[in-house]
Amino acid sequence: MRTVLIIGIGMGDPDQLTLQAISALNQVDIFFVIDKGEATRELVDLRTRICARHIDGDRYRVVEIPEVQRDRTSPDYQGAVVTWHEERAIRLEQAILAELDPNDCGGLLVWGDPAFYDSTIRLVESIRNRGRVDFEYRVIPGISSIQALAAGHRIVLNRIGESVLTTTGRRLSEAVGSGAGSIVVMLDGDLACRQLLGTGAEIYWGAYLGTADEVLISGRLDEVIEVIAQTRERLRQQKGWLMDTYLLRLPR
Repeated sequence: MRTVLIIGIGMGDPDQLTLQAISALNQVDIFFVIDKGEATRELVDLRTRICARHIDGDRYRVVEIPEVQRDRTSPDYQGAVVTWHEERAIRLEQAILAELDPNDCGGLLVWGDPAFYDSTIRLVESIRNRGRVDFEYRVIPGISSIQALAAGHRIVLNRIGESVLTTTGRRLSEAVGSGAGSIVVMLDGDLACRQLLGTGAEIYWGAYLGTADEVLISGRLDEVIEVIAQTRERLRQQKGWLMDTYLLRLPR
């Protein structure tokens, strides 16, 4: 039976792969990669170096799948994301049917960890539920941006006896309203943390975590927010893409 491995490969440092992930890489016959275009070519190169570093031999193949463009103008955010995921699943399903023989092993490489704000597990599960192609799949965890952020700043995410809430920039207001004192924010293109200016909040921000280009900034939000905003814009223009996340520590 076909097997698909969803492999968390960390945030870009080849040394971040677990022994389990390295073992999984060496079982794969065909890697299915979503091609997001030239803007993220650097990520493709990083992925290539990771495979070259940890895979014995060159018996594997790489099959690129063109990315589906998500409608970012739709007022129905969840509906647009569901449609995007469905179209992505169709393309991946077609690639598996066309390229993966019945006894082959396919691999999907996921930056960070597949469990944190990534759609790969949902895509694979939806394909299996459709029933057009028979396969089993496994998930191999990886080092997430959340872990890399904490390690980079040499901090513990939670204060003693308190919890940590992880959310997106779009849902930050709800997180603050819940009373959470430590909030990890991912997928925030507009620095929603500006809404907390004047509250005494602290921020621990990081971009390109786990790579040679890692950038870390921390301090009182009021004092460093403009530095972070200017740094984000400069990095985005230099590289053409940006991956960042941050921890907010609200005053007690």
